[in-house]
Amino acid sequence: SFTNPLDSEEFRRQGHMIIDFIADYYKNVEKYPVRSQVEPGYLRKRLPESAPYNPESMETILQDVQEHIVPGITHWQSPNYFAYFPSSGSIAGFLGEMLSSGFNVVGFNWISSPAATELENVVMDWLGQMLKLPKSFLFSGNGGGVIQGTTCEAILCTLTAARDRVLNKIGRENISKLVVYGSDQTHCALQKAAQIVGIDVKNFRAIKTTKSSSYGLSPDSLMAKINSDVEAGLIPLFLCATIGTTAITAVDTLKPLCDVAKQFGIWVHVDAAYAGSACICPEFRHFIDGVEGADSFSLNAHKWFFTTLDCCCLWVKDPSDLVNSLSTNPEYLKNKATESKQVVDYKDWQITLSRRFRSLKLWFVLRNYGVANLRHFLRSHVNMAKLFERLVGSDKRFEVVFPRHFAVVCFRVSPSAVMDKLKTKYENSLLSEEERINEFNRELLESINASGKAYMTHAVLGGIYAIRFAAGATLTEERHVMVAWTVVQEHLEALLSASKP
Repeated sequence: SFTNPLDSEEFRRQGHMIIDFIADYYKNVEKYPVRSQVEPGYLRKRLPESAPYNPESMETILQDVQEHIVPGITHWQSPNYFAYFPSSGSIAGFLGEMLSSGFNVVGFNWISSPAATELENVVMDWLGQMLKLPKSFLFSGNGGGVIQGTTCEAILCTLTAARDRVLNKIGRENISKLVVYGSDQTHCALQKAAQIVGIDVKNFRAIKTTKSSSYGLSPDSLMAKINSDVEAGLIPLFLCATIGTTAITAVDTLKPLCDVAKQFGIWVHVDAAYAGSACICPEFRHFIDGVEGADSFSLNAHKWFFTTLDCCCLWVKDPSDLVNSLSTNPEYLKNKATESKQVVDYKDWQITLSRRFRSLKLWFVLRNYGVANLRHFLRSHVNMAKLFERLVGSDKRFEVVFPRHFAVVCFRVSPSAVMDKLKTKYENSLLSEEERINEFNRELLESINASGKAYMTHAVLGGIYAIRFAAGATLTEERHVMVAWTVVQEHLEALLSASKP
């Protein structure tokens, strides 16, 4: 029998099944191996070759999810997940997402669902105030915020706006002279965006960072690079400064960098994808001091702010720069509200036309937890990272490799602890001492991840291979941190005894 695909009673019945399924998943998630253990191509072997001609029941489908999909998932919501950056979920974020899917509005302009636009205006001002962003970034000033999918989109939109702002003055034919700046720690999204907007590959500058500036971008290095570009007849266009780099969460100091950029009319975008969330805590706010000198600022609420993917919050001082670059005005979208100039049409602030009602989930999170609780959650993750850092420090065989700013600890087995072992382990290899210690740490990390008991990732910086421990999964408690450390120690011991002659 055919039921309507949106029959409300059937929806109620099946919806309960899904909520029960997910609630059980969260209840049991720590029992699963964190990193998926399947081989490439595993799923095609398990599923039919073509779609069913007749309907299958939701019960049957969910059974297959449990049997075939769950094994192929790397469990980002596991309390034993310490890889990359957290993707911290929450009930409020999840339910807001559900409601957004439920209304399923396509919010390209104001008239297509006024609430979708206006709620986004409100929550972006709320979050901007929580971060103590200058009023110039808020709708209550002359700026404004928009929720993008990811940082890659935020960088692409702002870079496009910066490009057009300059080319409109000097002529489109001069695009080959534009230069984009970041550090060698800046996220690869900047390079990708530069390629997409047509910046000459030769004009992309990833300025080397050093240990002496804690791997932040030095204003002097930036100034030197800009000066030599200007002398060569090039035009400095855009700087991406990072608060909490991907590899080791290094911080670019904003004020001096913005001062340099201002002299040349360079657009400064601040990428605080990971660490921006922490800046709602007064004790971390200093990391974005100087943001008043920037043109745009973004953070990912879907990383460390309990809001499900995707939710990148972008603020701009001058929304008209985005609109001038990204607006379209076809006949079929014409309406009185737009013509009145009294509304925001978010289609003109982003790459795509269609957009989801993303502000709902952020609104749910802000309201259901409140600022005090959100700060408490963030601090608890920083404290877990401090605990892990102390554990590393208490074992002479290990060392913390880079300074910890937030909730990521970069550590490794220290060379002095295993030098003798390495001589026998790699005696016939052509590896240098440095390569041997890196190889040993790589093996250690792989064996930890293969065990499924914890999942961490790595970074390589200044020739050093470090293991990254990122606290921030919502379900993680101190006991999981202690267990993770024990797992690290046990796997080191196993490696050491295996490499005995």
